[in-house]
Amino acid sequence: MKPLLTLLAILVLHTVTGQVMLHPDRVFDGKDMHTDWAVVVTEDHIAYAGPLASAPKSKNTQILRLEGTTLMPGIIEGHSHVLLHPYNETPWNDQVLKESPVERAVRATVHVKKSLMAGITTMRDLGAEGAGYTDVYIKKCIDQGIIDGPRLLVAGPAIVATGAYGPKGFHDGAQVLLGAETASGVPQVIETTRRQMGHGADLIKVYADYRWATGAPSMPTFLLEELQAIVATASSAGKSVVAHASTPEGMRRAIAAGVETIEHGDGGTLELFESMKQKGIGLCPTLAAGDAIAQYGGWDKNKGPDPQRIAQKKKSFQLALQSGVPIVFGGDVGVFPHGENYREMELMVDYGMAPGEVLTSATWGNAQMFHLKELGKLEKGFLADIIAVEGNPLKDIHAMRKVTFVMQGGIIHKTP
Repeated sequence: MKPLLTLLAILVLHTVTGQVMLHPDRVFDGKDMHTDWAVVVTEDHIAYAGPLASAPKSKNTQILRLEGTTLMPGIIEGHSHVLLHPYNETPWNDQVLKESPVERAVRATVHVKKSLMAGITTMRDLGAEGAGYTDVYIKKCIDQGIIDGPRLLVAGPAIVATGAYGPKGFHDGAQVLLGAETASGVPQVIETTRRQMGHGADLIKVYADYRWATGAPSMPTFLLEELQAIVATASSAGKSVVAHASTPEGMRRAIAAGVETIEHGDGGTLELFESMKQKGIGLCPTLAAGDAIAQYGGWDKNKGPDPQRIAQKKKSFQLALQSGVPIVFGGDVGVFPHGENYREMELMVDYGMAPGEVLTSATWGNAQMFHLKELGKLEKGFLADIIAVEGNPLKDIHAMRKVTFVMQGGIIHKTP
């Protein structure tokens, strides 16, 4: 049990309406690391971020010393599924077919709280996976203060080509609940895109490729003109489109259609990644999902060798780094446990990305990619989404496992 004074301090911090100065050992502002810095928060915004000696304070300023920590912007998770839980607990098919939307929504309230406590203050949810628009309502509950969780950008049900999604394995007379919404032809994909936006989707997720039968390799699904119609329809409403794409041709079509980010990109080539860079399209590699699925299948990553899927992912990620394409931090969390989002950061470093670039990807980089103008940096005028981790993640990315402080919009959710 925490000492009474600590509990009282937490209670007071939760209800602060004045000015708070955060004084850690170091500050990562979204781009660079600084020492002898402080961040001052007034209400829900950052009033100052800079050298400690110049920090403004009054007699009413509360000073919170965060010894041994690095202060940084709240993490922006780029690819999550708040309505999924790890496949080694319950297979994806069973989650879609056997767990009711009510059960899944209850689970999601736990998932979003775990992510927030792990320093994720904003999150893209890329598909309700058979639960309709439940993610829209989870977002609504967070926005209304009913539950605690990251700021959500939600896709609702993804759009898939007729016949190219699951669950599969049933005879043609069976009516099976699918994990996404099907559409075919330009008129129908336009209608589906409009319907999803009307039901509250912040962005549209489309599957540019998928397997047509269980165990079959992924193949392109939508025609280029169908993808272009989805992008044009969403863009006219100020919405973006993200594409699941892992085959070279699926990626090529998604790039040509003008999507904002490509998710996975396992089969990406240097030429494709360079094309993405030229057009400002981000790559969300979801390294942690592939790593988790390989382990669920029996791979012992400490003994090797790498299975083909992991070897290909490493190769494509290194080509992406070589090309300079914007890398979007996002691990496909839900495939693995919510709150363990740090797995993606660790694998990004393991696969060749510099720790500083990983931290920027997870903060300022994602904020820019997702058009979040007041997030991703510790700078005057930005929203006070701020976390602290033990140690220095530039020296050891595993420090991201040890989040000791979480502030979201000026409200403190976690203190040392």
